[in-house]
Amino acid sequence: MDFSLKDKVALITGASRGIGESTAMGLAQAGADIAIASRKLPDLEKVGEEIKKLGRKCLPVQAHLGKVEEINQLVKRVLEEFGRIDILVNNAATNPTMAQAIDVDERAWDSIMNLNLKGLFFLSQAVARVMREKGGGKIINVSSAAGTTPDILPLYSISKAGVNMATKVMAQQWAQYNIRVNAVAPGLTKTRFSEALWKNPDILKMAMFKTPMKRPAEPEEMVGTIIYLASDASSYVTGQIIGIDGGLTI
Repeated sequence: MDFSLKDKVALITGASRGIGESTAMGLAQAGADIAIASRKLPDLEKVGEEIKKLGRKCLPVQAHLGKVEEINQLVKRVLEEFGRIDILVNNAATNPTMAQAIDVDERAWDSIMNLNLKGLFFLSQAVARVMREKGGGKIINVSSAAGTTPDILPLYSISKAGVNMATKVMAQQWAQYNIRVNAVAPGLTKTRFSEALWKNPDILKMAMFKTPMKRPAEPEEMVGTIIYLASDASSYVTGQIIGIDGGLTI
């Protein structure tokens, strides 16, 4: 099977660090040219320089993906640079609160849902319209084990459960356009995003008690599965949520 992404164009959101950065580097190593997006351009530009060292093109774009007008501008910018989008990795996410469900306020709800679910859906829609015109493509959503096993992040869990269903809906409806849509669902991963969890000894102990492999993941450990889903090696795979969680959801 062909795992190569040679001369494909991939757009990765939340790509300035963590899983997004690792994914951008991995897809570039597999042969893709890369567009990367997040809210902070200087951080993106650092990643872009590393990608260019691999001999691939890279376009960093500053965008707030919770705002539909910025989503549309992002897609327009990528098309101006590359002419197409073959692969979309929806990685951008936020979680500004660890409040329990009974204490959560509307502002936190809106912040999480706007980026984690609304932004993901409308960016996928905009890119799918491009992919439909170009003969197809692959969309990979970064969900979470929290989307199926709620724990200490109630709103985040709800948003990722929505991502799982969005993945299935998009896969079912867009297969006719030769667009495959899948998701990866990481467990606890050592990124800056989740630092408040894995640097807390009590939370880490609880998480590892439930994880058969007894360690958090590294961001790089997500990349192989994402390359598989982005490549022709997974040509008959769509609508799946693949756990990369050390056995947490067994």
